[in-house]
Amino acid sequence: MGRTVSRNELLLHLTVLIWGFTGILGALISLSAVYLVWYRVLIAASSLFVYFKIRGKPLKVSKTQLAQYLLTGGLVSLHWLLFFQSIKVSTVSVTLVCLSSLTLSTSILEPFIKKQKLAAIDIITGVMVIIGIYLIFTFESDYTLGIILGLSCALVASLFSIINSKLVSENSASTISFYEMTGAFVWISLYLFITGGFNSELLLDQSDLFYLLILGTVCTAAAYVAGVRVMKELSAFKVALVTNLEPVYGIVLAWLFLGHEEKMSGGFYFGALIVLGTVFLYPYFKKRIATRKYIRKKIIS
Repeated sequence: MGRTVSRNELLLHLTVLIWGFTGILGALISLSAVYLVWYRVLIAASSLFVYFKIRGKPLKVSKTQLAQYLLTGGLVSLHWLLFFQSIKVSTVSVTLVCLSSLTLSTSILEPFIKKQKLAAIDIITGVMVIIGIYLIFTFESDYTLGIILGLSCALVASLFSIINSKLVSENSASTISFYEMTGAFVWISLYLFITGGFNSELLLDQSDLFYLLILGTVCTAAAYVAGVRVMKELSAFKVALVTNLEPVYGIVLAWLFLGHEEKMSGGFYFGALIVLGTVFLYPYFKKRIATRKYIRKKIIS
């Protein structure tokens, strides 16, 4: 049993590392954010479709579910558009740190949407993340637009994550992902059609094609399937803790692949340390508080 868990933990770290590499590809691909995302979701949806056919899995869903998945796909596409545009106007490091505020966004939005009481640990986490982001704003004012886009990206990601947490109870995560990728492709295609975006700018050179294939297959479709697989074996706490390493892996990869372009001020790294440290420790303290409440409840009963 221990060997199985160890293998799954290694696979989870590899998956999170691949997710972190997404930002590097976004910086390397010369296409604008909208074309980049259009190709990404096209390749990802096609890859997942092939995966379903090879595995012989059905793709049938109800009309209501189809509408829900396609609409949620619109949020997914918006999230990625904001993510890659943030990278284009700032740096991978700035974008990934801002994206880690997903924890803050979720801690605020989820209780509001589900009409639950806001927990003290969520408020403390939110304050610490805000302090870290404020420091980044202060020391990296040249990247203000990128920071705003990165924070908006985290907000949208939080919204569709909360929606997916409800949808996943009705169908398999892989089926939902396929239709959401398809929905994202449809919405971006509609936008390009309305704005006259289907033009020569959509053409690819060889390097962009290579990077996009890696982005769509390895970093999106394959990483997603791997992520779903390990979630069946590992605890939600373990998955949350390792997933929070994505910005750390991404920033290290940015240093390795992009070099001087990713060198930031000392103030940025101090703010980033506050944000990442808070986000990383959040699941740990959340679990400890839940355990204490459970013990108290058992003692009282």
